[in-house]
Amino acid sequence: MKDQPSVTTMTPERFQDLIASLTASLEGQPLDDALAERLNREHPAGSPVFEAIFEACRQAVAAGWMCSRENDGIRWGRVIKHGAATHGFSVDVVDMQNLAGPHHVHPQGEIDMVMPIQADGTPGGAARFDGQGAGWKVYGPGSAHRPTVSGGRALVLYLLPQGAIEFSRAASA
Repeated sequence: MKDQPSVTTMTPERFQDLIASLTASLEGQPLDDALAERLNREHPAGSPVFEAIFEACRQAVAAGWMCSRENDGIRWGRVIKHGAATHGFSVDVVDMQNLAGPHHVHPQGEIDMVMPIQADGTPGGAARFDGQGAGWKVYGPGSAHRPTVSGGRALVLYLLPQGAIEFSRAASA
């Protein structure tokens, strides 16, 4: 019996089904501030959808199939390639603590779900991703940044339309 997975074991297939229920509502929506406001209103940190995805990520990281690669102190991985099942979005998840990642451009935009998992004890109390605490941040088409986690450790889930991302050698955004 020890080798049998429990009913609640998170698998890549179950994770894709969970994400697909979210991406169905995002398909065809402009990636802009209004979408970030909508996501933070409809699925804020603490809401059932947010917490289900957050718990799924925690389980998948613990199981070793999410964030299974590491480079320069960042654990990461593309969990789902873009396709019909996720309404054209790819899904990447990173695990970062008090550092900046590589500069990149979002040709079609990027939707970020910020999940703080550990505060570093500084005033303010919780990890932030590009200034955003627990919740959603949206970058429009053509935007660029050097993703930065400050104030602790966070998981960040990236939804990329058509999986489009272009890394550059820029030192800063």
